[in-house]
This record gives sequence, structure tokens and C-alpha cells, in this order.
Amino acid sequence: MTEETTADAPESLSISQILQLLPHRYPMLLVDRVVDIRGDESGVGIKNVTFNEPQFQGHFPENPVFPGVLLVEAMAQTAGVIAVRAQPPGFARKVFFTTIDKAKFRRPVTPGDRVELHMTKKARKRDIYWYSGRALVDGALVCEAELSVMISG
Repeated sequence: MTEETTADAPESLSISQILQLLPHRYPMLLVDRVVDIRGDESGVGIKNVTFNEPQFQGHFPENPVFPGVLLVEAMAQTAGVIAVRAQPPGFARKVFFTTIDKAKFRRPVTPGDRVELHMTKKARKRDIYWYSGRALVDGALVCEAELSVMISG
């Protein structure tokens, strides 16, 4: 493999690497892995939904549905990982979810689902990144939204 090919190849991050980039911890860390990262342009977050998660105690005990607001938060965390990872080494990084627009929920997500959070950069202005996101389960669209994250030092 040439050096050029290696530089252009998509990257992946494990949960331990995500923990180094985001301040979130259980129960608010909602991304298990980020794959297919292409600089700050795009990436795919992976969220494995399990019945053991605390939100299912109340949403809803007889019919567990992953809350839509947490799907959007998982999208924002994926965007945050992508944007923070693109910062220069040694940059003191904090990431903040700043806007959400055009959120639409298409079908419920339930325990056992593997959600893919496809995030694509739309724009960047200084320390703010705008992303378009699509959440898929088994290739079916379950949620979409546009959002922004701010990186501060």
C-alpha cells in the first residue's frame, strides 16, 4: 500500500479512543464506535441499542422505544468526534452541541437494533461545524437531522 493510499483510507475509532475525544460518560455516551472517518468531512457512528440502557425503564416499560432525542444526541456525538479528531495535536478540545434543524423521525428504534449514524459535513466557519445526519437501522432510515457542533480550546 502506498503512502498516498494510506492517507486517503477511511479511519475507525474504538470506544476507548472515543472516550479520549468526548467528555461524555455512561449513561450519556451514546456512540460505541465511529467508522469510515474521512477527515472532518464524514464518518459513521455506531450505536448498539440494548435493553439494559436506563431510558427503557420509563420509555416505555411495556414497549421499549429508544427516545428520538437520544438518536439526535448520538448524531451530535458522532459529529463531535469527527470534528474534534480533525483538530491539530495538542489542541485543548471541548465539544458542544449548538443547533439542531429539520429533525424527522421515521420509525422506532428498539433494543437489539444497530443504529448507523451517517454524518456529512455541510460547512465550517472557524470553530463551528455543520453536519447533515441520517440514522439507519438495517439500511432503513429511522431519523434525519441537520446539526452543528462547536469546538473550543
